[in-house]
Amino acid sequence: MNTPQAPIVLDLDAKEIDHCAESLKSVAHPVRMAIVDLLGLKGPLTVTQIYESLSIEQAVASHHLGILKHRGLLSSERDGKNTRYALEKRELLTVLRCIRECTLA
Repeated sequence: MNTPQAPIVLDLDAKEIDHCAESLKSVAHPVRMAIVDLLGLKGPLTVTQIYESLSIEQAVASHHLGILKHRGLLSSERDGKNTRYALEKRELLTVLRCIRECTLA
């Protein structure tokens, strides 16, 4: 039997709600979710490592990396001729895990 739980209240103002919604929208794409998952598993990776791991084209990987970076969800660091991308905040993985658990039976 389920026992009642206290409601979870975030007490977000309108600006915070907009910010959160935009962040969720920027992750709400299968390729971007796969990139976040991959970076969570393997740590910082180059564009080449990302597109080869996901079996997608380089231009597609770069496009989606740009969206995630612009939103502040990824950081990047030059490494010679390459740029390594990493999750800015690993808590994003917790959010995606929660969505998975709430939506998959």
